[in-house]
Formats: sequence, C-alpha cells, structure tokens
Amino acid sequence: MKESRGNRLHIAVLGKMNVGKSSVINAIFGREISIVSDYAGTTTDVNQKAIELLPIGPVSIMDTAGLDDKGELGEKRVEKTMQTLDRADVAIVVFDNNGVKKCDEELFEELKKRKIPILSIINKIDINYPLQCDIETIKNYSDNTIELSTKEEKNITSKVKQALISILTDEQINSPSLLKGIIQKNDNIILVIPIDKEAPKGRIILPQVQTIRDILDNNAISTICSVENLKQTIENLKTRPRLVITDSQAFREVDKIVDNAIPLTSFSILFAKLKGDLKTFENGANALDELNNGDKILICESCSHHPVEDDIGRVKIPNLIKKYTNKKIDFEHASGHIFPKDIEKYSLIVHCGACMTNRREVLSRIEKANSKGIPISNYGIIIAKCLRILDRTLEPFKS
Repeated sequence: MKESRGNRLHIAVLGKMNVGKSSVINAIFGREISIVSDYAGTTTDVNQKAIELLPIGPVSIMDTAGLDDKGELGEKRVEKTMQTLDRADVAIVVFDNNGVKKCDEELFEELKKRKIPILSIINKIDINYPLQCDIETIKNYSDNTIELSTKEEKNITSKVKQALISILTDEQINSPSLLKGIIQKNDNIILVIPIDKEAPKGRIILPQVQTIRDILDNNAISTICSVENLKQTIENLKTRPRLVITDSQAFREVDKIVDNAIPLTSFSILFAKLKGDLKTFENGANALDELNNGDKILICESCSHHPVEDDIGRVKIPNLIKKYTNKKIDFEHASGHIFPKDIEKYSLIVHCGACMTNRREVLSRIEKANSKGIPISNYGIIIAKCLRILDRTLEPFKS
C-alpha cells in the first residue's frame, strides 16, 4: 500500500524566481519532475510530488512559485506559495548569487514564527564564485546551509538528504504511534468496521488500515467485526478486550453493545490525538452547549470528494448538531487545503479526521482558530458529544 499523503513529511521548496528551485528538486529526484527554464516565473502553481527519500522515508515535495513574482497574477501565486507553510514540516529555501532580498527576510521571519526547520541551499556556485550573497544572514536564519551547483554537482541527492536529516526532529523521522501508551503487548483490540455507502468497494478506509498496522507494531492483536456481530465477537473472546475502536458513525449502536467496563473510542478520535490536540477539540465540542439560533458552523474536510446521499460532513453531523442543540444553525463547508480567512463569522469549526492531510496543517488551523477565539473540534469528538458519550470515548486517553 502506498503511504498516504497525510503521513508523509511535507517539504516546501521556496525562494525567488529563477534561483533554481525546480533544478534542486529534479536533482533530488534524479529525474525531471519540475520544468526548468531560464525564464523567470516558470513555476506558476504549487507542484506537489511524492518521493521515497531513504532513510527519511516517504516525503511530499512542494515546488512553489517565486517569492518576488509581480503583478496581480503574481501576487496570487505568492499567496499560494505562502499557503504551503500551513502544511510544511520543513522548508528548503534556495538562493543564487543575487543576495538576500526583503521577500527572503520576510519568509525567514514567517518560518521562524511557525517553528519550521530551515535548510538553505545556495545554488549556482558554478556561475559566480566566490559568492557575493549575504551568507552570514542566510546562516543566521537557517538550521543548516549548503552550497552546490545543480549543473555540476555529482552527489546532490546524498548531500541534500544528509543536510535535511540534520535538521529534522526524531518525531519527523519516526512517525508517532496511534496507540502507544494506550495498549500493551498481546492486548486484544476489537475494531468495529461498518460496511456502508462511504466504504470503498473491496477496501477499508485509511484510518482503519493505519490502526490495524499500529496494533501490529505494538505487538497486540486485532479482531475485526461489523456492528451486527460485535456482541458475538466479544462473547467469543476468552478474555475481555483491552479496547473497542469503532467508526464514529456507529457510536450509538456500539455504545449500547459494549459494556461500560470496556474502554471505547473511535478511529476519528485516534486521529484527533495523532494530528491535532485532544483537549482543544474536547473544549470545542463543549461549545455546542453555548450555540444560539442563527450561529454559523464551518465543516472542514481535508479531502475533496463527491458527497454521498448520507454524507457524514454534509448530512449526518449537521443533523446531529441540530438535534443536540435544538437550534437553527447555518452550516458552511470547506474542503482540501482551503481554509477561510474570515473565520470570525463562525461560532464553531468542526474538522474531519484529517487522514488525508498532515499534522502540521491541522495544528496551523487550530492555531488560527485559537488566535480568533473560535472553538474547534473534530468529527468523532462532536459525534460523541451529540450522543452524550464524550467522557466515555475520551477515557482511554486520560492516563
């Protein structure tokens, strides 16, 4: 199975026009991925590509438009470039011999504010050496700085890879576990997987696949069943299961079947822990109690998909919230990497499980919501709140 984009390390390649960003990317891949041209402004949109960069593992590299692009269209390109910082785990900033400009310093300041590790690459050293650019300024801002020529360097992949590894945290190299600290070796974990309209034919969805793998990584045992045979599955076990994990949409039925002595949570809540902040999301769910008629709620979906008849984000969750609050609430939706600037108009933001985006992007959205005083939560936590079982579903994480 290919690694999900949401689990990849996201690397943004940034810099002014024509400094050689695309050439650096092509050199890392060892083949032409991005268009290279002597004309400034060749890269007009964010170009995201996947690569296996051992020993780091799977990464997504984002080739961006130049920071100094001009004109109305150029400003929009720069805006899209800056939006990549919402999901960038690490930044590669490329320079040539033309020095550090104001746009470079502004980028450095923004990267530092967001605590994004910075690798600076001074490119084109074959054209003009010794270098005239302000190397000390670059080094002062960067976590590591290397000099190279994409035209003449023979071992660029290794050189850039080693420089990247030197600035990454252990968490960025080794993805955190979904269940570490919650389960132990030989624990039996029951996974309740409903087969409904949103389950792709012949497959199970990504959060369920990742949970199964995480159980294996923790040397525990997974037992998989549907809602219909959950009761029989529990009875068939010789020992009580350590934990039951269900799709959030089946919470109501599963809660009735599973004894209160058995811990219960959902795949979506596991992802809330992995990619977001559980306490913030819990507080966000409790904001449902403060809603008034006419309030607006933003539903954020990290993937773009065709809504099904009983879609969770567009039908089920709005209906649950309306029933719980008994208020007339307006709902708006955003999908993919789109996150509205005017979030002040919302009384609550409800984020999906984020299986298709990375932790950096979710945390950036949480930070934006917190800065505006807007409560934010997650699909699974909101569903548990509306069904009045929130305390139970968060209990496995309390210790």
